[in-house]
Amino acid sequence: MAVTARFYGSGLSQAYAGGVNFASDTIKVALVQSGYIFDQALHENFSDITNEATGTGYTAGGATLGTKTSNFTAGELRLDAADVVWPTSTITASYAVIYKDTGVASSSTLLGYVDFGSVQSSSAGDFTITWDANGIFVIDPEPYTV
Repeated sequence: MAVTARFYGSGLSQAYAGGVNFASDTIKVALVQSGYIFDQALHENFSDITNEATGTGYTAGGATLGTKTSNFTAGELRLDAADVVWPTSTITASYAVIYKDTGVASSSTLLGYVDFGSVQSSSAGDFTITWDANGIFVIDPEPYTV
């Protein structure tokens, strides 16, 4: 289902500075409806997110990612987790927002954003995010010329 994944600038900066440990921190995924406008530079914390999805079977703040992995493979850093399912739910969403949950929205660091490519919904059924086989996020540290 995931089509495009992008990082939030502050989350990437905090990860490089040691403020986010993907493997051991509580990392969540929240569903967001089409009215949300992604801003890589200005959105820093979960409190900056608007239009979070609502519906039967969905809890505000989203779901905690399980079975998280961080592997360096084929010259790329790949961050992944188990697919996420909201069972027996009625939800409509266009995006997923991944963030480090501190328990306080204003200090919960936004890490990344996934655009599903179209509106996805469930009606008294499973709403499932199946992450790409390469991972949720892939960081390619290719050398560049300055």
